[in-house]
Amino acid sequence: MQPAYYEDFEEIKNKYWSMLDGAVTNRASSFRIPVFICSHKDEVDGRIVVLRKSDRENNLLQFHTDFRSPKVEILKNNNKASLLFYDKEEKIQLRVKVNCEINNQNSITKESWKKTQHISRRCYLTDSPPGTSSENPTSGMISKLEDFDYTMDQSEEGFKNFTVIKCKIKTIEWLYLAAKGHRRAMFDIENKKESWLVP
Repeated sequence: MQPAYYEDFEEIKNKYWSMLDGAVTNRASSFRIPVFICSHKDEVDGRIVVLRKSDRENNLLQFHTDFRSPKVEILKNNNKASLLFYDKEEKIQLRVKVNCEINNQNSITKESWKKTQHISRRCYLTDSPPGTSSENPTSGMISKLEDFDYTMDQSEEGFKNFTVIKCKIKTIEWLYLAAKGHRRAMFDIENKKESWLVP
């Protein structure tokens, strides 16, 4: 028996938003860690990010990064990017094209920073930016940070580096792998169009 979303646009949307919403709080969800792909000129690069917010009403996805990260510089030059999600158990892939907005030291970052746990804040306290060359293997952190030997007040120093990337969805391409026959659909959010594609 095929699921309700096999050949129904509305059920497909309900399914993928349910998976995205669930991934924000469920650390075991495959959708929690999508591949984020961005490019500048002839340089195309991808990396894993952690999904921090899913907003169906406003067609937004969100993740955090360090303001000093190379991807921030890339996005300053080209805010167009994509997110790739895949759940092996569900056999569902999402290819999401987005326009990115960089938020640093503003009301959006303040709201997210308040919810950031003590254990996570040390990532934004390193002296050197992510991707800096090192002669030795390193976490980039002084031993006090590795041992979590800092207070919440001391962690506030990391706020200047803490950055929220807000991704406004343009299109979502859905693929469902099924023995009876795969199903693929395109949801053009900007133009409010839905269409079937050959898988």
